[in-house]
Amino acid sequence: MRSQPFTYELPLSGGLPSVWDSHTTRRLSSMKGQYLDQAAYETMLAREDTLLYEVYEIKRPEAAGELLQGISFIHPGKVGDEYFMTKGHFHQILDTGEVYYCLSGQGLMVTETPEGDTQVLEFRPGRVLYVLPRWAHRSVNTSPTEDLVFYFVYPANAGHDYGTIEQKGFRKLVVERDGQPTVIDNPRWKPG
Repeated sequence: MRSQPFTYELPLSGGLPSVWDSHTTRRLSSMKGQYLDQAAYETMLAREDTLLYEVYEIKRPEAAGELLQGISFIHPGKVGDEYFMTKGHFHQILDTGEVYYCLSGQGLMVTETPEGDTQVLEFRPGRVLYVLPRWAHRSVNTSPTEDLVFYFVYPANAGHDYGTIEQKGFRKLVVERDGQPTVIDNPRWKPG
C-alpha cells in the first residue's frame, strides 16, 4: 500500500486506470434472488455464469480520513427484461456518502433510504453523481452494447452492507419496456 502521495492516470474514454491494487469480478451466480424474473435467471445461469461487472480498486487503510477509490465496469446485458446491475448496498457506516463520475456508457443509479425515500439518477459521460449518507445505491447499465464505466470514491472505513439488499431488495427496478429503460416498483420488495 502506498505510503506517499501518489498519482495515476484515468482515461476519460473509460479505460483501465494506470494502477490498481485489487480486481473484483461479480458473476451471475453472486446475484441469486436479486433479479425479478427468477426463471430467466436460472435458465441463464444454467448456460453460463456470466460476468456482470468488474471493479478495480486502489486500496487504502480502512481508517477515518482515508479515501478508497476505483473504477467499475458494468457489462451490457439483461436477465429477462432487467438490465445487468451491481449488487447494491448501504454503507456499514450508514452516515457515509459516495461520489461517482461517469466516464463512458449510459445507465441509471437506483437509490433509497431505510425510511423509503427513493430516487433514480442518470449516468452519462461527464456526469457526477453524489450519493448522500444513508442512501443505498445500485448501478444499472442500460446500454444494449457498451460498458457503463465510472470512477468512485468514498471513505475507506465506510464498509458495505450487502445483506440488507440481498434480503429485502430495492423498492425500484430498471427493466426494458418497448425498447426503453423503465423504472418500476419491485413487486418482490420486502418491508421491514
